[in-house]
Amino acid sequence: MFRNALLVFGILFFAACSAPKPPAPSEKVFDGEDLYIVYALRAEEVGRYDVAAKLFDKLYTKANKKEYLYREMQDLLSAGKFDEVVKKTESQLKEDNTVDPKLLRFKVLALVHQKKYAEAKNDALKLVALTKKSEDYLLLADIYVKLKKFDMAVKYLEGAYSKNYDEKILDRISIILFMNLERPKDAIAQLETHSRMFGCSELICNRLLSFYSKLGDVDGMLSVYKRFYEIKKSDEILAKIIQLYLYKKDYAGLEKFLEQHKIENDILLELYANDNEYEKAYKLAYKLYRRTGKIDYLGQGAIYEYESSDHSSREKIEKIAKNLEKVVKKKPTPLYLNYLGYLLIDHNIDIEKGMQYVKQALKEHPDSAYYLDSLAWGYYKLGKCKEAEKILKRVRKLEGGDDKEVLKHYEKVEQCLKNKKKGAK
Repeated sequence: MFRNALLVFGILFFAACSAPKPPAPSEKVFDGEDLYIVYALRAEEVGRYDVAAKLFDKLYTKANKKEYLYREMQDLLSAGKFDEVVKKTESQLKEDNTVDPKLLRFKVLALVHQKKYAEAKNDALKLVALTKKSEDYLLLADIYVKLKKFDMAVKYLEGAYSKNYDEKILDRISIILFMNLERPKDAIAQLETHSRMFGCSELICNRLLSFYSKLGDVDGMLSVYKRFYEIKKSDEILAKIIQLYLYKKDYAGLEKFLEQHKIENDILLELYANDNEYEKAYKLAYKLYRRTGKIDYLGQGAIYEYESSDHSSREKIEKIAKNLEKVVKKKPTPLYLNYLGYLLIDHNIDIEKGMQYVKQALKEHPDSAYYLDSLAWGYYKLGKCKEAEKILKRVRKLEGGDDKEVLKHYEKVEQCLKNKKKGAK
């Protein structure tokens, strides 16, 4: 079993080397080769990269498999032995008939770590010409950045980007343009063009958001978040979109966005209510009540349904009243108590019962002009106009006492008193 595991490792780990007639990747060249591999991997696992490098050096010397040499170079880099990497790669590159890009890459990385950027640049240019790989263009660009030759960095990156439109390369271009060359418009323009051609991936969207945020461009951020939401429908992104719409006070835009994406939540409900779209509001509230069972949605739905109707249907009014009665049994808040009470009073469904609900609301808010007005209206409906007048005179002195509904009720009560005086004569 152990031997088979090592054999599988060998197949995955080793690749064909450049020397003529190399050993097969799974072929054991010398006794103890497997054991050396196990020791080397264990050394890497515990962070002893210097020990691992020595073991892979012995493996390469004995088996002549390039994969051992590559692993040695990687471990030497991890161990911080950059001089050794440069010497060994230079020596090996001289021996080889052709330039091995893997060894050249290790050399460049070691030179970068040594901050020998001019030397690293020359070898990196050779490496890019050999491989034309994105990773090597990025490495060369980083070297040019270290040398503060930002235009050259962008030049090579743009050349690489044009071959396969690699978004990682574009991201690097945009950072250099924005941060180093102070060309934010160019950076954003390139990202936006890519986004519209190939879609706004997570990498591109996040980079655009970073740049728009630095510029304080709210419209730009909102545009990106909306595109981002199409590929990653997360609550976090949705919250950002809502936040930005609210910041812009673009309530119509937010409502449209929520409707388009069928996002039925408290915010959409509030938008409907604030815009007096009561029919949409009550339908949504009832839907949310059925979905969640939260009694507040039933209460809001009843109120919005009442506000949306012309009050001509007795059947509908009684249905709304029954819904509100369900609500106050579970949640007897002053708002629902007063609304139910006023509805029962105003539509002559059960005036005295309605007044009892209003009185319950007044226990918590005894100085509410609106609750007192409801109670006064109940007295008026019962023909007790003096009691109604007494309450309304008090209401006129409170905040909300100049409300149109209050004034209308006051006129009705005064007329009632005048009529009674005439009748008394």
